[in-house]
Amino acid sequence: MSHHSPLLQANQAELADNPFSKSLSPQPLPYSGNSRLGFWYQHLCHQYFASHSNYQIVAEEIQLNHQGRTIGALDFVLKNTVTDIVEHWEVAIKFYLLFDGLWYGPNSRDRLDLKLSHMLSHQLAMSQHQCFQQQYPDLGDIKPKLLMQGRLYINPFRDEATPTSCLGYPIDPSQNYGYWCYADDFNNINEPLYVLKKGQWLTGKEADSPVLKDVGQEFVHCQSQSGDFWFILSNEWPHA
Repeated sequence: MSHHSPLLQANQAELADNPFSKSLSPQPLPYSGNSRLGFWYQHLCHQYFASHSNYQIVAEEIQLNHQGRTIGALDFVLKNTVTDIVEHWEVAIKFYLLFDGLWYGPNSRDRLDLKLSHMLSHQLAMSQHQCFQQQYPDLGDIKPKLLMQGRLYINPFRDEATPTSCLGYPIDPSQNYGYWCYADDFNNINEPLYVLKKGQWLTGKEADSPVLKDVGQEFVHCQSQSGDFWFILSNEWPHA
């Protein structure tokens, strides 16, 4: 993850550049939490931030409760030791596939524009909420930061222009796109595909990754022999 650019180009406001360098060697910490990829990614970010000389972790996974109900959780509150500014970081790892001008997740209820809007308007705003400020009254002004890594996928068998922005925010120009196709087009891929486990979605195949031979009703994420990432989806996606 240290060398992957964010999905969206960093700006001077909320959208953060990748703060982790290739030279950073975090100490591995065992993980026994939720198996969902987003929780695993947050755990990985914790290791990187904890090993980073420019950051000090003030708090993590802060649950906010207001008038008897939970309104959400903050991923990280960090002290930037270079600027002496306290920063609220939300982190996400997402994989989106282009279809009719929109970026959908493999689970098509998830969409990049909807996720980005929610992160910017709700998640990052929680550090400005009165119940957070009451809980941490000494932090002062907090600078919000959003780090969204992952990968975008285009379908080489569909004639569709690739958008250059989402909600007006430019897609990072160094983005290395993956590919996706329907099950009916699987046989048009002229090299072996190796099935990826969830933990390999960003890092890629390993020596024991099995070759994909048959496509079922569920989506499958793979990497080709030459290194390209592929999603193979049911012929009804994203309407199924």
